[in-house]
Amino acid sequence: MAKTAGLNKIVLSYSGGLDTTAILKWLQETYDCEVVTFTADLGDGDDYSPVRQKALNSGAVSAFVDDLREEFVQDFVYPMFRCNTLYEGEYLLGTSIARPLIAKRLVEIANDTNADAISHGATGKGNDQVRFELGAYALAPDIKVVAPWREWDLNSRESLLAFCEKHQIPVDRKHEGSKSPYSMDANLLHISYEGGILEDPNAEPEESMWLWSVSPEQAPDQATYIELTYQRGDVVAIDGEQMSPATVLTYLNKVGGANGIGRVDIVENRYVGMKARGCYETPGGTILLKGHRAMESITLDRELGHLKDELMPRYASLIYNGYWWSPERLALQALIDESQTHVNGTVRLKLYKGNITVVGRASAEDSLYDGKIVTFEDDAGAYDQQDASGFIRLNALRLRVASKMGRKLR
Repeated sequence: MAKTAGLNKIVLSYSGGLDTTAILKWLQETYDCEVVTFTADLGDGDDYSPVRQKALNSGAVSAFVDDLREEFVQDFVYPMFRCNTLYEGEYLLGTSIARPLIAKRLVEIANDTNADAISHGATGKGNDQVRFELGAYALAPDIKVVAPWREWDLNSRESLLAFCEKHQIPVDRKHEGSKSPYSMDANLLHISYEGGILEDPNAEPEESMWLWSVSPEQAPDQATYIELTYQRGDVVAIDGEQMSPATVLTYLNKVGGANGIGRVDIVENRYVGMKARGCYETPGGTILLKGHRAMESITLDRELGHLKDELMPRYASLIYNGYWWSPERLALQALIDESQTHVNGTVRLKLYKGNITVVGRASAEDSLYDGKIVTFEDDAGAYDQQDASGFIRLNALRLRVASKMGRKLR
């Protein structure tokens, strides 16, 4: 197979876990080629220096470990939150939005190292295979992709362990007894849990599963107040302190998790056609969504805001299904980014036992809220209430005509 495939070098998206360590050896054995590994530090808190050494010890000709935290939040998470993005009304797309960045770096490293192909450890059942590969093909149309889970016969943990034993690949068994039963993915935006008892959608997850947040019942009895400062739809400061995008999300994850914020338990529709149950912790992202909508509520034109709300589900599906690098997403992003020109100001939030309450919003230069018009007191002529009569009669005209013609309207 190696000779006919004609691959001399493959760039592998490498986590250092059992799957990708086995894949590294499998690629060498199957394609008789050099393997370069790439590991993305997206802010899950792990120390990646051992991962680099493990890759080299396992036969990689070179191992890239890139700190992508700032790029991830600035160029992917923030643009997504400008649209108040939710997939199927609940999912904040923590895994989905990380995949286009990983695909981008895989292609860049392939170009830099003169590799013929890229490879990943996504299974044939999930969405990630689609996201990685659509991104790669959009950025490098002629790139070859090797997806071992769609090719090999190592379809269980036991078979992977047997493969590693056969090839004398060290496997850390120290923590086998305490290993989490869940398949997890973590980055600065979220941590996800799938598998184990979660495969039964009627089974409540154990409290011990959650790693980033306390339960709302165990959250502090005293509320926490924070103030977010926005520029063009992005948070640039918290409580008056300027912060980088990654620092903002890191801080919000900490304060949100401490107050029991950001847990969701959902059954989602995967792109490949199946329904899958997943649990997610997204404390910082949940706060960002609440704050951004509050900021837009006083700075965004009504019809522009409604247009964004209409487009949001389509935009969310594009990200979920792997079309970040598509022309339609780029076109939507241009509209979304233009809409954020005047989304500037501050929002005050109250965090308490899993809840977020907006307690204040202000924009000195860009607020469209006019207290003189909306007041219940004397508005000094700012609004002529008699205008409402003609407004209502004109909007009722078609209803009145239809009713006079005898058409049933109920």
